[in-house]
Amino acid sequence: MKLDEILAAAWADPANTTIDLPPVDVNQVLRDHYDVTPDLTYTRTMLWDMEVRKASAPDVYIPSAVKPHSAEKFGEGDDFTRVSEQRVWLDRDTFGTVIERVHVDHDRQSVEFVGLPEWQAPDGRRFTATTDQPLFHVEHWVEGAEDQPLNRWRIVFLTTEPDQRLVDFFTELGRSPYLRDFVEIHIRDVLGHTLTRKD
Repeated sequence: MKLDEILAAAWADPANTTIDLPPVDVNQVLRDHYDVTPDLTYTRTMLWDMEVRKASAPDVYIPSAVKPHSAEKFGEGDDFTRVSEQRVWLDRDTFGTVIERVHVDHDRQSVEFVGLPEWQAPDGRRFTATTDQPLFHVEHWVEGAEDQPLNRWRIVFLTTEPDQRLVDFFTELGRSPYLRDFVEIHIRDVLGHTLTRKD
């Protein structure tokens, strides 16, 4: 099955825990909650560039979730597998191995991540995903106009019944007035702007 078909099937299963985070209007958040020097209109093209970079280097773009220098990418092009050490969603002091098949869809400007329980790398190493949390699949994608891009993402956990604790965690995450770390890092480190959160 293609990754989008796996995601769709998982999303449709009522036993799973599904979370669709609210759209983030990047430029509106920048205006309301940041001082940016020099001024910046963040574009849809920029947001997609960030998503492509993040797919290959989660430890660089998501330091709040992925242990530094822990990510490995296997394969080239738009289809690959990545392995990293990530914080367990409901136990942020604990790290566990996460294995993901990845597809970068430039036409839809979407990146799909399908979690695997185990995987053997081309060099013979075997990886086993943490059992401290259910496997999960993720989709990150871009919506909106070129000068008003929307950052979108959703996640589905493969549970035996919906887990309200996970729903509550992501609901709280979605309430943050600030951009996620990956957008901040892209603006600072790739685009070269100074970015300061307002009090």
